[in-house]
Amino acid sequence: MVAANAVASQRGDTILVRGPDVPVLGTVNVSAEALAEGGVLALRVAIVIAAFAVFTAAIDPDRVLRLLRPIARRSALTATLVVRLVPLAAADHARLRDAASLRGPAAAPVSRPVMVRRLVAGSLDRSVDAAATLELRGYGRGAPSRARPVPRSPVDAAFWLVATATVAASVAALATGAAPYDSYPSIDAALEPLGVGLALSLPALAAVPAFRRDVRR
Repeated sequence: MVAANAVASQRGDTILVRGPDVPVLGTVNVSAEALAEGGVLALRVAIVIAAFAVFTAAIDPDRVLRLLRPIARRSALTATLVVRLVPLAAADHARLRDAASLRGPAAAPVSRPVMVRRLVAGSLDRSVDAAATLELRGYGRGAPSRARPVPRSPVDAAFWLVATATVAASVAALATGAAPYDSYPSIDAALEPLGVGLALSLPALAAVPAFRRDVRR
């Protein structure tokens, strides 16, 4: 992402590399500001990926389904099935494509509509089996009036407190303008004491629950 932004941006006053003339893009120059902005974009994407990675590792989709079932039973069940069945459909497509490639040289090539028809037929067969399994597990009955209570963990309060404090610190940094940053036309990053303090507080807050004996155990 840093390299792509350095080539695509073409902005910034500090030119580090004067590139060649490309027929469509013109002169491709690499500036320090474009590299810095690419680094900022890469860090933002890494934060989003890390958040979803934590969600995937820590959240049980079946418990989420039970929590949402009284509110949107069909929508929650559909979303859960889609998340679980899309990888299976992709694997089916890969197997069908490999099988088509192993046919003899005299065989007619498999067109895309034929491949889609076979994939849809297999998906429909799997959906019938999934529907029968869900009916046996009790999903054919009406939705419960409320979700079953989930036992609370002794560290839930600590995590909620840390999450609230992290959001408050981030909002305070944005509202007060304590950590201004701008990449173009030149890098402008004011290291104010309040901004540095708020930035350092975020990893410190994230590490607070790790010091609890319950979390370590």
